[in-house]
Amino acid sequence: MASMKCTKCGAPVEFDVGDKFVKCSYCSSQIFIDRSGAGFYYALPFAIGESEAVGIFRRWAGGSTRAKDLDKLAQISSLKKQYFPVYLFKRDVNGMEQIHVEPAASTTLPGLHSLKVPGGDLKIFDDKFDAGGAELIKPDIEMAPYLEQLPGTPKEQALVYFPIWRLDYVFEQRRYVVVISASSSEIFSGDFPARSSGAYMLVAGVGFLAFLGEGLLALASTALALGLMAITVVGVFVAANFVARRM
Repeated sequence: MASMKCTKCGAPVEFDVGDKFVKCSYCSSQIFIDRSGAGFYYALPFAIGESEAVGIFRRWAGGSTRAKDLDKLAQISSLKKQYFPVYLFKRDVNGMEQIHVEPAASTTLPGLHSLKVPGGDLKIFDDKFDAGGAELIKPDIEMAPYLEQLPGTPKEQALVYFPIWRLDYVFEQRRYVVVISASSSEIFSGDFPARSSGAYMLVAGVGFLAFLGEGLLALASTALALGLMAITVVGVFVAANFVARRM
């Protein structure tokens, strides 16, 4: 048996070598242990439900940079409620507190390197915490490599289970995935069907050439050139509006 002091109340806590988590018998805090030390063990409750997550995705999919009608045509193939583990580091850097969040599990999902953990919402993860049926992803990355790169001196370190919705969807026979923060409603996507800019470039190019020709015509007939420019302005506006609505 090994022992250490509880990182919350200071009471002695015994654990077996190889244990990853241990509960303080005095204050009931759940503590995680790795080769670099010990820290608190927290979780964030889900702030958005399944239907809200789908609504957030649909609104995001309707954005101007996404493919036309992606919000209507994207077929959701799966929606998973998960708790993803991250390390939360509080550091003292020249008298100022800095907070760093890093993944505690291997992943290729987008956005999990830039999650924001709201400190006031953290709940101690113990046997009373209700995970609400969410899948708990196990940590498989040690804390030590992060500690070597962080600035300043440590104030607190913790393992935090962060709530996310993983949404997989299909568009034009290709699969995509987004991650929705169930804490802040942020949405992260590494790859998505983008709206083509070719039609916009064509409209801009034709308009530029028309204005160039009309500028040269103005040397001979200013009135005629101004009339043609007015027609060109209307034409470019109509064409751009058509592209925005149809493409």
